[in-house]
Amino acid sequence: MDTHKLSLVGLTKQYAQGIPPAVDRLDMNVEEGHLVSLLGPSGCGKTTTLRMVAGLMDPTAGRILVDGNEITNTPVHKRGMGMVFQSYALFPHMNVHENVAFGLQMRKKSKKDQEVLVRKALEMVQLDHLAKRQVRALSGGQQQRIALARALVVEPTLLLLDEPLSNLDAKLRETMRTEIRQIQQRSGATTLFVTHDQDEALDMSDRIAVMNGGLIEQFGSPVEVYERPRTRFVANFIGRANLLRVTVRGETPHTRGDSRYGVEIDGFGTFEAIGESGLAGERDLLIRPHRLRAEPASSGAEGIRGVVESLSYTGDALGYSVRVGDRLFSAERLTSGADRMDRGDEAVLSWRAEDALVLPEDVEGSAP
Repeated sequence: MDTHKLSLVGLTKQYAQGIPPAVDRLDMNVEEGHLVSLLGPSGCGKTTTLRMVAGLMDPTAGRILVDGNEITNTPVHKRGMGMVFQSYALFPHMNVHENVAFGLQMRKKSKKDQEVLVRKALEMVQLDHLAKRQVRALSGGQQQRIALARALVVEPTLLLLDEPLSNLDAKLRETMRTEIRQIQQRSGATTLFVTHDQDEALDMSDRIAVMNGGLIEQFGSPVEVYERPRTRFVANFIGRANLLRVTVRGETPHTRGDSRYGVEIDGFGTFEAIGESGLAGERDLLIRPHRLRAEPASSGAEGIRGVVESLSYTGDALGYSVRVGDRLFSAERLTSGADRMDRGDEAVLSWRAEDALVLPEDVEGSAP
């Protein structure tokens, strides 16, 4: 399958004057063969963006380009894209082979070509043995893969996935996100994937566009958006976060272009943290719960003292909510660790400088 590059330039959707745009001057490149996730809460503009790319909705402004050729005004049936909807939209009166072949029939492919291409698509999703099965007799995961095969069989310029896992149970979702990623990599299809599930985006994507209020707040690899969020929203949306307002007091050059800072937390003193160079004044400090050490006060550890307000057990980890004055900190420890604490116990919180990140100022607008 040929691979293609998607470029969005200033893409905007304004439903009515006087209300904020659903999508606001969005700029983004999806490189050939990459899977890029549009991630964000309901109403952030991710599905609107996907529908504009598909040709199902007209943009108010901006351009959509595939391989440098503008398709902004190209009718949906001439864009050559494959789309998998949240509901899969399979035809219940057709069997698997007939469903997958439907797009080829619309393109006037010969019966011989249809047979070859349908078999190839079903082999790609590892369901060629079910070609004659009625789709209503398939499991949810099998229907999801048939919808993928139907989208891929036409060798689309782009593969567009609109929350395709949302109708599956939690265990099957985890299995299917691995299978979708493997299918996408085998096909080489350049893919735009809409999801509100951070785990799906982190696990499946080459790049993630974190959207909020019609804007892209950050565009980067899964590691970048998780380890180095640029805004408070991204830090809070991707994974769990302890976010503290701090005053930056000093800067010392560190590694890989980072600096080490002294950060003053009101009422608790000054601590060390890292961040990009050139930061000063009031900033947000991020500490992930699994990087915040919570130890019994009886251990003699040094740090900020608080009281365990609640705890949660998830099998491999214990989560603690520790009250320190009017602040509530979240910390996680492996269940294999020693010295389990209970509600009401006094705890000591501490962290390494490398595990505390000073965030840049919040940025408005789209990411390149």
